Amino acid sequence: MFGERLPQVDEQLPQERKEAIIEAVAQRVVRMRLAVPAVLFLEMHKPLASLASQAAVFVSPVLAAFFGFERMNEVASFLRSSENIEALVKRIEELGG
Repeated sequence: MFGERLPQVDEQLPQERKEAIIEAVAQRVVRMRLAVPAVLFLEMHKPLASLASQAAVFVSPVLAAFFGFERMNEVASFLRSSENIEALVKRIEELGG
């Protein structure tokens, strides 16, 4: 437990992990029939992606109790790049038709 290395927030996510996150989130959004509001929200907040990443780092000690440090680090790393947000928007649009 204490010997394993946790990913650091400044590390880049592997491409296959980014794609898995994008696919999982997009499918869930479309399944919940929230494609239009999600795309609107993501497009409006795309310029704030790095700020959202820093907010995720800030609240990670609290949320890590519920979601785990690894997942919080993934969220922070994913949100850092507006390219990831754009890829998520495109995938939601593809699935949502």
